[in-house]
Amino acid sequence: MVFNIKDSQERRVIKEFPRQVKKIENVWIPMSDGVKLAATIWLPDDAVEKPVPAILEYIPYRQNDFTAIRDSVRHPYFAGHGYASIRVDIRGSGNSDGVLMDEYLKQEHDDALDVLDWICEQDWSTGAVGMIGKSWGGFNSLQVAARQHSALKTIITLCSTDDRFADDVHYKGGNVLASDMLWWASTMFAYNARPQDPAVVGEAWKENWLDRLKNTPPFVEEWLSHQRRDEYWKHGSICEDFSKVDIPVFAVSGWQDGYTNAVFRLLEHLPEESKGLVGPWAHEYPEVATPEPNIGFLQECLRWWDHWLKGIDTGIMDEPKLISWIQDSELPQVTYEKRPGKWVGDNEWPSPNVQMTKWWINNQTIETNLNDQTGEVLIPSVQEYGFYNGVFCPFGQPGDLPADQRLENGKAVVFTSAPLVDDIELLGKPEFHAELSVDQQDALIVAKINDKAPSGESTMISWGMLNLNHFDSQEYPQPLEPREKYQVKVDLNVLGQQIPAGHSIELVLSPTYWPQAWPSPKTVNLTVYQNENTYLALPERTPQPEDKDVGTHFQVPETAEVIEKEILRKEKRTREVKHDLINGIWKLEDFSDEGERKLLTNGVEHGSINKNTFMIKENDPLSAKVTCEWELVVGRDDWQTKLETFSEMTSDQDHFYLVNRLVAFENDQEFFQKEWTKTIKRDFQ
Repeated sequence: MVFNIKDSQERRVIKEFPRQVKKIENVWIPMSDGVKLAATIWLPDDAVEKPVPAILEYIPYRQNDFTAIRDSVRHPYFAGHGYASIRVDIRGSGNSDGVLMDEYLKQEHDDALDVLDWICEQDWSTGAVGMIGKSWGGFNSLQVAARQHSALKTIITLCSTDDRFADDVHYKGGNVLASDMLWWASTMFAYNARPQDPAVVGEAWKENWLDRLKNTPPFVEEWLSHQRRDEYWKHGSICEDFSKVDIPVFAVSGWQDGYTNAVFRLLEHLPEESKGLVGPWAHEYPEVATPEPNIGFLQECLRWWDHWLKGIDTGIMDEPKLISWIQDSELPQVTYEKRPGKWVGDNEWPSPNVQMTKWWINNQTIETNLNDQTGEVLIPSVQEYGFYNGVFCPFGQPGDLPADQRLENGKAVVFTSAPLVDDIELLGKPEFHAELSVDQQDALIVAKINDKAPSGESTMISWGMLNLNHFDSQEYPQPLEPREKYQVKVDLNVLGQQIPAGHSIELVLSPTYWPQAWPSPKTVNLTVYQNENTYLALPERTPQPEDKDVGTHFQVPETAEVIEKEILRKEKRTREVKHDLINGIWKLEDFSDEGERKLLTNGVEHGSINKNTFMIKENDPLSAKVTCEWELVVGRDDWQTKLETFSEMTSDQDHFYLVNRLVAFENDQEFFQKEWTKTIKRDFQ
């Protein structure tokens, strides 16, 4: 049977699997301290007679409602092909006991080891386990792998990171990631306050709900209290000691995802058998992600599981270590349904097929010849620069991507190459090296790369930023000496991109980037010196004859039948930049109504609305303000709950100021209200 997911994408719905599947709901897994975690298990119905390996997904996103539809696709599929597929809500989430105190705590990892022990004790288990997860589940699968449980043989990690400080929603390049620090904290602030389901846990739900409401902290208070790479961020960052992950890892991401950089580091440092896959996708599983092309990723997972958990030669280990999609040049759009391009393969990473090409700045140009360039370029602060950058981590929603950068370029300094004589293909991490000085003790720099078409359109293809106080150490930042020269390196996001002949490359520099970077406390003038130390390094890949065969094995996406739902309210997304000309105030208002739906399997109704506002005033870095508002509902029949949250972040020259408010309702009656306020000293931010 075939049906259309999108107008151009077909997907095969599997009604019968090689093995019949049974679903076991509301399973309780005991932890060593007596806490119980809620699980759902999909099993081949003959698994007791014919034991199977297990696949574990371990996340805080509520299996009985929020991820129920997603779970109903992936886990039955694995079970139908001979695995026990287990979906567990971590402590303090969903129907599991407890309160969720923060991301990736040692307690979370300890609990995972208890879950692995429990799996091994079951009569349907062979004792071999794999973990899979996207985002949070991708993070903790890497972190649990570093704990080296003997049953965990391999993991598939998607849209995740090995480095919690350098490459997550809190900081980037040592700068507070203003676009996401408060937004993600506000998201978990609201998510964590949702109650257990009384139909599952009984009357205890209300006592637990009150415990969660009172005691789940706004995570942003802890995150903003650690503004440098200290022990807090080192915990859970496997890059601190890659050798602790001694099992094969399949690392997956997409060029629109916020976590693509980690794939390349993982391939460089993890066991030789590890593999990577990078498509054109946003923060989603590759069989459903946008933009197209999608692939049959469930089949790829099975090939990986069968090889490492069943010892079956599926051919997956004969394929390139890294398979990536080189995107064709496209004119800028804030949403792409498709990204034309081609699959390429590299048998090792770093790849001998990729060489760094240097482009030196020379007045307003960049060029591959170093011709004794001299002089200096002044780059002033424009506080409203960056509103058309797009979101840090696109989920595939409309409007997530950067707009035409001609809307931005006049607020920064742009260096443009001559039109290219030949096509070039880029794969890997660009770097910007510079000799520079600033006129303040605290400063940052952002570097962007655009693909400029002959007709003038400018498409952003990579960006990166650096807190200049961190130029020598993320752990031990230091004040800058005004007018002293420093040599720095800015790491830009990895890319897989073709730029055709006739197009030009733009390098864009600025000491501001709102709302991605929280502004420096004072207006900064940045000076870049034109010499052999100031250049853009681009990872240029030489196409290989064998590339033509890469990706030909990918199949049409397959899925099990999705559980039925009733749409109670449709989704809606708006994203608007507003400019008050009289008062010089700029705002980005990002509104996402994720709709409301009713799951017909258990009657649960759930939905959410989120509004985020990023505001700044021209020439005033201390006017920066972020507000995030959430409304979430979860209920069934005469049991209805609602949460309303408000979060705000502002600063002056010396401190950050946080406000978080939470109001909970039961059947439209206010049940709980609390406000948290905190002042945190700026630490070279």
